[in-house]
This record gives sequence, C-alpha cells and structure tokens, in this order.
Amino acid sequence: MSTIVIIAIVAGAVILALIAAALATRPRRQEKRRVQARDIRDRAAARETNAKKEQAAAAEKRARAEREHAEAEERARHAERELATAGKDHRRAGRLDPDR
Repeated sequence: MSTIVIIAIVAGAVILALIAAALATRPRRQEKRRVQARDIRDRAAARETNAKKEQAAAAEKRARAEREHAEAEERARHAERELATAGKDHRRAGRLDPDR
C-alpha cells in the first residue's frame, strides 16, 4: 500500500474515533446541561417569588401610607373647622361681653 492510503486510513480511523467519542459522551453532556438549566430555573423561580413578596409588601406599605395621609388631611380639615369655629366664638363672646 502506498503511504497516502495508509495516512487516509489512519485519518479516517481517528475521525471515526472522535465521532464515536463525541456520540458516547453526548448523553452525559446533555444531562449536565439539563441539570444546569434546572438549577437556573429554580434560582429564577426563587428570585421571582421573593420579588413578588417584596412587591406585595411595598404595595401594602404604600396603601398604608396613603390611608395615613388621608387621615392626616382629614384631621387638618377638622382642625381648620375647629379653629374657624373658635374664632367665631371669640368674636361672638367679644360682642356679648359688656366689659369689653
């Protein structure tokens, strides 16, 4: 046989060996990637759950702050009415007081 034929046969055998090795390790690589993808999905789900809890807590805190703000505004309006009524009462008492 000629040298070129021997080199071609050896090269073919090496290529076939590499293909066989790649095919043999493919299931393990795929499983490793599946596990890695599952881990990433699990971490993403945990982060999503935490983010949703934080959003709910923030919404609750915002609602509480809005309620407190509304109560404070109502108290301020009530105080203004009381001050106006007190001012009217002072003026009325001043008009009625004979010593003034």
